[in-house]
Amino acid sequence: MYQTSLQRCSVLMGSVLSATMSVLAVGSAIAQSTPACTPPAAGEYLLLVSEATPEVQAQLRQTLPPNATTTVCQYLDNAVVRVGGFTSAANANSWSQYLNELGGMSAFVARPPAAASIGGESTASNAATTAASASPAQTAAYRPQALGAGYAVLVNYFNRPTLAVEMRQLLARDIGLAAYNRNPYLLALHTTDATVAAALLQSLGDRGFTAAMVDSRRVVLLTPAVAISGSTASQEQPSQNEASTANEP
Repeated sequence: MYQTSLQRCSVLMGSVLSATMSVLAVGSAIAQSTPACTPPAAGEYLLLVSEATPEVQAQLRQTLPPNATTTVCQYLDNAVVRVGGFTSAANANSWSQYLNELGGMSAFVARPPAAASIGGESTASNAATTAASASPAQTAAYRPQALGAGYAVLVNYFNRPTLAVEMRQLLARDIGLAAYNRNPYLLALHTTDATVAAALLQSLGDRGFTAAMVDSRRVVLLTPAVAISGSTASQEQPSQNEASTANEP
């Protein structure tokens, strides 16, 4: 009888293990069948919604404008809903804010590095500016990536493109665009040195920027260099803080 019980237990454990492996195999197949998110078309702004459940997809179809297209894809190893069809940053940002605040979702706006622009339509000069300051690998494809370990100094630009101009003049280098807690920020610095990050944070705060120092592992780099239109740059007068800060790494 004892042997029979052991045999039954062995059979039961084998069945459970087999069922578990089957479930894992199905889940793996589903994950592998979800394609990677495709980059936005020229002049297109994307919304990425972190929840890709059927309920969220149905809610998006009922809420979004008719010209918006929704697809499920892989973004940084996570299944998200890719919403395309937006042709202006203002419209995309408005929908992102609506979905976050009223829709109860987590959404943010994404643009390709070659045409990333703060607060306006991209132009040929914008793309040229970005291409001149970034490597071909960064401008050839849309490759958002986590920053990794360290500290990130982020600046809230409040949809004001002139802040990117001022920061570029102050730091004498390109300014990145990043996402943190599903919101876009200007990336002033990524470093593993907490002292350097804190010094730059203090310097930016002293100059009136709304900055924060955060764990860079929670930050996603959207583009290493935002494009600043020629018209915006030409209208901006030299800042009294134009020289690089002494705390720059």
